[in-house]
Amino acid sequence: MSKIHKGDQVIVNTGKDKGKRGTVLRLLDSGHVVVEGINVAKKHAKPNPMKGVTGGIVTKEMPMDISNVALFNPATQKADRVALKMLDDGRKIRVYKSNGESVDA
Repeated sequence: MSKIHKGDQVIVNTGKDKGKRGTVLRLLDSGHVVVEGINVAKKHAKPNPMKGVTGGIVTKEMPMDISNVALFNPATQKADRVALKMLDDGRKIRVYKSNGESVDA
């Protein structure tokens, strides 16, 4: 079970977007995440009339390493680490390390 999931609110720890907050759009197999509005680059796109794509310069969110983001804790309004906790019925849940509250409410 991964500690960061799609749809989580995260804060960037390092890089040009340090301190910014965004939502995880995708998790990639290589240990990278794509965060909404973070690590944005301008890419040159060729037009594709078959798909209806116009060419030009487009802005695109690029993947960043999963170690460069931390989960946002709404109770403390800060970035927080995550632990996995086993429940009595055998399920695993994610909990914040600072206060022990469940991430998946």
